Amino acid sequence: MTEVACIGECMIELTQGDGNQLIRGFGGDTLNTAVYLARLGVRVDYITALGDDPFSDELIAAWQGEGVGTGRVLRIPGKMPGLYAIRTNAVGERSFYYWRDSAAARAMFDQPESDALLGALQGYGLIYLSGITLSLFSEEGRDRLITALKKARENGSRIAFDTNFRARGWPVVDVARHAYQAMLDISDIVLASSEDLMPLYGERPHAELLNRVVADEAILKLPEPACVVRSGGRDRTVKADPVARVVDTTAAGDSFSAAYLAARLKGLSPTEAAEAGHRLAGAVVAHRGAIMPRTEMPQGSTKA
Repeated sequence: MTEVACIGECMIELTQGDGNQLIRGFGGDTLNTAVYLARLGVRVDYITALGDDPFSDELIAAWQGEGVGTGRVLRIPGKMPGLYAIRTNAVGERSFYYWRDSAAARAMFDQPESDALLGALQGYGLIYLSGITLSLFSEEGRDRLITALKKARENGSRIAFDTNFRARGWPVVDVARHAYQAMLDISDIVLASSEDLMPLYGERPHAELLNRVVADEAILKLPEPACVVRSGGRDRTVKADPVARVVDTTAAGDSFSAAYLAARLKGLSPTEAAEAGHRLAGAVVAHRGAIMPRTEMPQGSTKA
């Protein structure tokens, strides 16, 4: 049985090259996590929808080349993947620009095959998704997904939720709060950040933000290079080592999630898993784009 299912959207990615050149790649928060999980030796399937166009074919081939399972990817005739561009400032902080309103992934749960896809979630030990995943769908689509997640959890699956919040995806904040609360109520592991939660709940002390999380196991990434790990009713602060040069912070949180979850699946403690998350994220931000070259992965971090 495949260990992990990651649910979400992958888009064509354009990053800055030399001069005015753009470099084409691919990325999306949960797909980035799936790739890094696969590199860390975890068996993972990506659950999404793509079109029947050549770019979708290229995405499938790229994911397979990374060891990510694609058997649960729906292909919707006439649709295409979304597109986004990344611009970074002098210190590596990124801004995103999207063309994705009619992307195939948004119709994932409106297809004849959707019921079978949702039912298949019960076959995974761990199901991972994010706040961006939730923002893709209509209220009806989110309800179908959350109902399926509850059934999977009742049958032994564990749910990991990354609070990754993008205001652009939530025109009405109250809708976002409702959707997030529904996910927080059923999640076993929550990977959060103060940057995500403050737009939803206001500027509050970190302990108050963590108290909104029902799960016994929760991670809150802080504005400084550190996170708070809550497990077994205790809070521990885990600091990250300094990064010599930040080039692009894209996928820092996604890679942290991958290393954290991979470490937990291998039996490491939450604190040890957070340390692993910091190490991988620190390597990722030293490279442009969401997916760093495999040859640059930290020594000893890949399954090979």
